[in-house]
Amino acid sequence: MRTSSNHRFGRPTLDHVESIADDLGFALSADERAAYRELAVGAIEGLEPVARTPSFDPGLEPDRLDGRERGYRPRNDDPLNAWITRCRVEGAKSGPLAGVTVGVKDSIAVAGYEMTAGSRVLEGFVPKIDATVVSRLLDDGATIAGKLNMESFACSGRGDLSDFGAVANPHDHDRLPGGSSSGSGAAPANGDCDAALGTDQAGSVRIPSSWCGIVGLKPTYGLVPATGVLPLELSLDHVGPMAPSVERVARLLESIAGLDAVDGIPLDQRQSPSIGADSYVDAIGSDVDGLSIAVLEEGFGWESSEPAVDDAVRDAAATFEEFGVDCESVSVPLHRDGVSAWAAIATQGMSRLLDDGGVGTNHTGWAWTRLARRLQSVLESRTDELPPAMKRTRIVAAFLEEAYGAEPYAMGRNVGLALRRAYDEVLREYDALLLPTTITRAFERTETFDLVEALTREVTTIHNTCPFNVTGHPALSVPCAKPDGLPVGAMLVGSQFEESTLLSLAAAFERETTWEDR
Repeated sequence: MRTSSNHRFGRPTLDHVESIADDLGFALSADERAAYRELAVGAIEGLEPVARTPSFDPGLEPDRLDGRERGYRPRNDDPLNAWITRCRVEGAKSGPLAGVTVGVKDSIAVAGYEMTAGSRVLEGFVPKIDATVVSRLLDDGATIAGKLNMESFACSGRGDLSDFGAVANPHDHDRLPGGSSSGSGAAPANGDCDAALGTDQAGSVRIPSSWCGIVGLKPTYGLVPATGVLPLELSLDHVGPMAPSVERVARLLESIAGLDAVDGIPLDQRQSPSIGADSYVDAIGSDVDGLSIAVLEEGFGWESSEPAVDDAVRDAAATFEEFGVDCESVSVPLHRDGVSAWAAIATQGMSRLLDDGGVGTNHTGWAWTRLARRLQSVLESRTDELPPAMKRTRIVAAFLEEAYGAEPYAMGRNVGLALRRAYDEVLREYDALLLPTTITRAFERTETFDLVEALTREVTTIHNTCPFNVTGHPALSVPCAKPDGLPVGAMLVGSQFEESTLLSLAAAFERETTWEDR
């Protein structure tokens, strides 16, 4: 029921109470129905002050919007279809990011510009707020160049399931860029902007970084605040930087990382009060001689793995050894079960969060009420327009919920804890893990669309990436080779909050190699 303009919630009728009781499995007599209606009316009356009391202002609305030029949908000036909205929002006149143009995935709020999340059902939703990561970029001098195309509701790893059309891979326009941050991979790789922000719930920063040949970092869970970002699953959500160079990724991370709090009040429940940013730019010049890398054997040789990918990443390990990094093979058998753990969490978690308007319950952070209202409207009137991957998720989640309640989610969470322990045991002895980011190179674009084949095939894109969303470890994709003209990404994974180590290793690799010639 909607809150009316005079801040009065609706009241249930006896028919409402009877219908709700039947749905919940309560057998009520006529007298009990009347009694519970009276109790419900009293309880709802007690809620009304919350609808008219001024709520906490997190300060996310910028002071002025009149200086922001009107955005537009690009046409002939966007050959890759990487952008949904082009604009120019100037940041501070000076700062560490002065002169750097940044594209923002279209699930991240920029005040005054439409946020679609790649879906027609959100067209016309114009946030009044800047996401915290956006305001931090602007404060450090960056210029926001526009909102980047993405898979509808971030529900694909391929790059051709946006309601605004497929994005092309800049290395081969007949191939896909990866997703769900498809435009965030394609645009900086093509030189359309200097860097980009993406979001990553299963690999959505790292997959397009791998396929487009750029650097992409999924930070440690909670290091970068997600305030003002469309959530998909609160325990899996990450926001991360993407750029053609390690140095630029480090600069963006240094800008956007750290505790998001107002007057000492945390806005993002993912963050602990002790979270802070390191000097990531300084780290990229660090000497890596004497560091150690564990080459994770279970990341290679999947049924769908391309030999060219496996060979390129093993060659990368050999290159690390050439400049003083000790590389040894290790086994973490549970890595292969990470996809299953992720699927259990994502399936029920994503569906429940959508039902909850993207706000969810049982957390203490700031709640984006305007987004919640819009998502509720979508579920009431346009649910059939949700993308195929989301429909699959909701069908499976509904079945699991009916048959098993929340147990599959709980099982996935517990496997995730075991998986974290397994990775941590290795990372106590080594400085990083190394494995292919994606087990294949960029998929070919196709106009034919077989639903089962398409949604089954895309699962291969997340085999190596999604386990680290479950465990929260930082993971960075760095381009390591380009066999037959298609980039391959090598993924470095570190201990919690050890982004500096990953950046230093990636920067050393970048300095010592010409990956496009490999």
